[in-house]
Amino acid sequence: MKKLLRAELKKGYFRGYFFDNQTGVDIMLTELQCKNFQPQDKSYKKFDSGGMFLLIKPNGNKYWHLKYKYAGKEKLVSLGVYPGISLKEARKKRDELKVKISENVDPVQEKRQAKNELIENVANTFENIALEWHKKKWEDSTSKNAKLELSRLRRNAFPDLGAIPIRKITAKQLIDTIQKIEKRGVLTEAKKTRGIIGQIFRYAIATKRADHDLIADTRGAYKQPKEKHHPNFSEKELKEFLQNFSNFKGTVTTKLALKFLILTFVRSGELRGARWEEFNFEKNEWRIPAERMKMKEQHIVPLSKQALEVLDEAKKYSSNGGQEGLVFPSVMNPTKGMSDNTLSKAFRDQGYQGKATPHGMRATASTILNENGFKPDVIERQLAHCERNKVRASYNHAQYLQERREMMNWWGDFVEKLGEK
Repeated sequence: MKKLLRAELKKGYFRGYFFDNQTGVDIMLTELQCKNFQPQDKSYKKFDSGGMFLLIKPNGNKYWHLKYKYAGKEKLVSLGVYPGISLKEARKKRDELKVKISENVDPVQEKRQAKNELIENVANTFENIALEWHKKKWEDSTSKNAKLELSRLRRNAFPDLGAIPIRKITAKQLIDTIQKIEKRGVLTEAKKTRGIIGQIFRYAIATKRADHDLIADTRGAYKQPKEKHHPNFSEKELKEFLQNFSNFKGTVTTKLALKFLILTFVRSGELRGARWEEFNFEKNEWRIPAERMKMKEQHIVPLSKQALEVLDEAKKYSSNGGQEGLVFPSVMNPTKGMSDNTLSKAFRDQGYQGKATPHGMRATASTILNENGFKPDVIERQLAHCERNKVRASYNHAQYLQERREMMNWWGDFVEKLGEK
């Protein structure tokens, strides 16, 4: 220990302070000295006090540094560049760091953590994570729905939230962003934007870049749009429609598509995009791929004998005998599925404008099945509605399949009997 002290005294250094080793007085630089120090062939240091010194480089640049000891090790931390940081300012920084060191905070480690946090914040802004999520969700980013989601984000969320690190977004900032959309009077747009933002937060949580879903935390702070119900048949109206179905004057393909829609009550887009390769006629199942489903999960539709009869009939009008390609192609362009308007027009032509729609068949089926004692969970699963209870969602896919088969067979018989005159 004595040898160490003697060595430090010889160098003019003791316990973090530099001093004139002949007079024993702290060396104190002046602003004029700092200004007049000239570059030399090699870098050199000019000490001030308390371990602080000015490093003069051969190119004339001057840097403030603080030499200190932490956990028994000598360390160096930068205080800034002179003259941007004056002598007075450098001393102030030095004193602040000395206080931190006395409180067992290592300035170098603190600086490194701040730098890492800055890098993380820049990388993990809401916009960057949203674009990453969007790319993973939509392999085909040119699809209509992919473009629509990205457009909503750019229009409604990115202007206010885009540049903020997702972890630093506050509940108030989120509420203000959504309420700004609500003030435009487009409550459905606000609701859909909330849903997208919620998906992004949940993605960020799963990838360890957010701690909680702010949309869920702020539930109740938003206006709810009035629920729009698609016009749908009562049981009596469905019976009337089916009994007059023989008078339908549209194309055979449209008629078959309409009948298949009633028997399966899938969404219009799922039906119009149906391809022969999605059907398993050994198991009597239609497996709609996840990418064609609203909730992005594969959906199984058990096929009743009546639905299978429709498909057998449709094969007669398929260019390849029902081996591949679209089941219900457009008459104008066989490479594309029939349009949503084709099915809607079929209802209008039968005299049901404003009374029924293709999507309304789902509500009709749900009502009748509920009234006939089928379990709500089984019906909801067959409708491919989003399961909000994650525990139930993890097992009901398999648990309800047999019950769904029985239900779909009952529904096929019911529809067939309803149409009999």
